[in-house]
Formats: sequence, C-alpha cells, structure tokens
Amino acid sequence: MDVRDDAARPAPAPPIDDAPSAVNRRLRVITIIATFGGLLFGYDTGVINGALPYMTDDLGLTPVTEGMVTSSLLLGAALGAVTGGRLSDARGRRRNILLLAVVFFLATLGCTLAPNTEIMIVARFALGLAVGGASVTVPVYLAEVSPAERRGALVTRNELMIVSGQLLAFTSNAVIARVGGESGGVWRWMLVIATVPAVVLWFGMLVMPESPRWLASMGRFNEAFEVLKQVRSQSRAEAELSEVSALAVKDEQEKLGGWQDMKATPWMRKLMFVGFGIAIVQQITGVNTIMYYGTQILTDAGFTSDSALTANIANGVISVLATFVGIWLLGRVNRRPMLMTGQLGTVCALLLIGVFSLVLPEGTVRAFAVLAMTVTFLAFQQGAISPVTWLMLSEIFPTRMRGFGMGIAAVVLWLTNFAIGLVFPSLVSAMGISNTFFLFVAAGVLSLAFVKAYVPETRGRTLEVLEAELRARFS
Repeated sequence: MDVRDDAARPAPAPPIDDAPSAVNRRLRVITIIATFGGLLFGYDTGVINGALPYMTDDLGLTPVTEGMVTSSLLLGAALGAVTGGRLSDARGRRRNILLLAVVFFLATLGCTLAPNTEIMIVARFALGLAVGGASVTVPVYLAEVSPAERRGALVTRNELMIVSGQLLAFTSNAVIARVGGESGGVWRWMLVIATVPAVVLWFGMLVMPESPRWLASMGRFNEAFEVLKQVRSQSRAEAELSEVSALAVKDEQEKLGGWQDMKATPWMRKLMFVGFGIAIVQQITGVNTIMYYGTQILTDAGFTSDSALTANIANGVISVLATFVGIWLLGRVNRRPMLMTGQLGTVCALLLIGVFSLVLPEGTVRAFAVLAMTVTFLAFQQGAISPVTWLMLSEIFPTRMRGFGMGIAAVVLWLTNFAIGLVFPSLVSAMGISNTFFLFVAAGVLSLAFVKAYVPETRGRTLEVLEAELRARFS
C-alpha cells in the first residue's frame, strides 16, 4: 500500500465487530499467549509472600537480608524495564518476549537451587530483569496489536494474568506448606512452579506475529499490513495502516527514538514527567507491602502462621475478581476518574488498617478487621489503579519510542517499589504497623492531587490520534 501524507486523514475505520470470527479468535489467542508474561510477573512477585518465612529458617535470613532477598527482584526489574524497553524498540516486541521467557526459566531455576543468601539475591535480581522486561514489553505489544475500542480490555488482560499469577502463588504456597509441613526446603517447591508458564510463553510466542506498529516504525509496511489482516477485517487493516504509516514517517523525521531525542523535544519531556508520576502513584499506595509481606501483616494482626497463609488467599481472590471488574469498567468509564476513585478507596482502606492495628486488641477481631481492610484495599488497587496505570503507560508514548518511554517510566515504578520493599520491614520494626500505614495514607493524598492536576484522559482514541492530542497539549 502507498503511505499517504500525514496531513491526509483516513476515513474512520470500521468497528472490529465487523471482522470475521477467525480474526477475533486470532486476537484472543495472541492475547492469551502474550499475557503468560504477566502470569510470570505475578507469580514471581507473589511467591515470596509465603516462601519467605521458610526461606528465612533455611538460609538464616535477618530483617536486613529479608529485605534484600525481596527487593533484589525489584532492583533487577528496574534495570530490566529500561533494557527491555530499548530492546523491544530495537529488535521487536515478539523477539524480546521470547528472550524474556528464557530468562524467566533460567532465573527461576537459580532461585530454586540457591544454596545460600548471596546466590538467592543474585538469582532474584536476574529474575527481576525478566519481570521488568515483561512489565514493559507485554502491555506495549498488546496495545499495538489491539484495535482502539478494545485496547483497554485487552491490555488489562495482562493485569488479570498478573493478579492470577499472584493468586496461584498464594494458593500453591498454602497447599505446599500444608503438604510439606516443616520439612526443609519446602520453599524450593513453591519457587520452581514458575518454570512451567515460562516454557508455555516461549513456545507460544514462536508462532505469534510481531507488533504491526513496530513493523511500521521500522519501515516494514507490507509486513505490518499482513499482521493487521490477521487481527482486523480487510477494510479496517487498510484504513489503520495508512494512519500508522503516516505517523511512523513523522516520527522518523523527528528522530524520536531515545534519551537524547526525548530531552531535545519539549513536549516529550513533559509527557515523560507525567509518565513518571503515573508510575509513582501506582506504587506509593503501598500495594506491594501487602503482596510481599501480606502473610506477616496478617500474622502480626493475630492469625497463626498457617492461618495467615490460608487467609492471604483471600487477597489473591479479591485481586482477580477486582481486575475482572476493572476490565469491565475500562470499556465504560474514563481512565482518569477511575484512577482517582481507586486512589480514594485505597487511602481510606490504609487509614482503617492503621487505626484498627492501633486501637483493637490483638486477637480474632483485629485479625479479621485487618483482613477485611486489606481485601478492600486490593479491590480498589487491582480494580482501578493498577489496570489504569499499565494501560496508560502503554498508550501515552509515541510509537517509535513507546518501549523506551514506558521502560523509563517503569524504572521509576520499580525503583519506587524497590525502595518500599526494602524499607518496609525496618519501618514496621521502628514505627509499628499503624504509623507505617499512616505514611502511605499521606502519600496517597499527594498522589490524588497529582492525578487531578496533570494526568490526561486517553480513552476512546487510536494510538495515533492520542499521540497527536498529547503533542498539541504539551507543546
């Protein structure tokens, strides 16, 4: 097809519902396979929740080394996010996901077989490289394959797989702990399960197509058209290619593609600031204190160790259910008010966790009150904040540097996550659980103000139309 001048605006594309059923099935298969990267992300970040107490006994962990084992994955994820973003821009989204599947597999084996704390920290860092790379590459791949009107639902399937991975981790931890009892090395069985989805991801991506928008950004328009025909009707593919191609030419003329280009482009600098803010907002709620230390929080509230492991499954279940609700809402309400509602809900839940931990005596009442509030917190976090965060970060950057832009924003997200994961045990030890959660409440109020002032609305636009709007808004 001919690449039209970017001033020529193509006719509106027909809706995806007009596509043959085989095309819609192909789109579903692509989404399922790619989101195994999200399943691995969720499992590998959630499994430490139940494995850590057993690992502490076997490896002789102190509060400091507990924090290092937990947060080494997050530090690796920060590096993996920016590296993965650059690689996906340079080599393609599909090829990068294949590489990540290999890293997931090898790093999981490293964690499983680690004989001491030092090797565990190194292996967890390597696993973090894969988690960070997947956190960037999979949402971008899904956003670029999806039609505009279904982008929210399809991209947030990755968030559904993340929380499903966490639920799988919580459930398998509880089952393995009950079956294995106090036998040495029970945590190794908890970790090794993650090798299975890594194998599925690698074999599945072998037969998946490359992102059509990445192909267009490389000037490979014919290949982009062939991929679009797999996931669109013929007329929709033709209309979309002309829009994508025109913008790819414009981005090439502006040399958008890296850090120097971003610093030299004023509107991109402002957009990156917004991306950083969205990333911090998602983490500053303290969500991963519950994901990583949920079992310990419930134990401190009054549950026994085994009961806390079982009760923690409720956190995983509500995360999955809330994400289903979030996917449904994304097709019906705007992203920005949904994000603000989620923030308001998490702030209230954290405030009540702090209050209950402070005023209720230790025992059954406090234990179940704290559990109820962690479930409420996760309902707002996983039903609104997390899906909107990953969706917006996959949408707001220009095609030619989408992987890089999201990667840099994800570095901020993972470093924030790393800092919180590292200091949380020490904060609880020094300040108590109540005052620690009150800190997150204050941070949540500041986050709400940021979203209200700076975050744009992204719903209902193609990626190309959205880029034009953001270019005009921030220029």
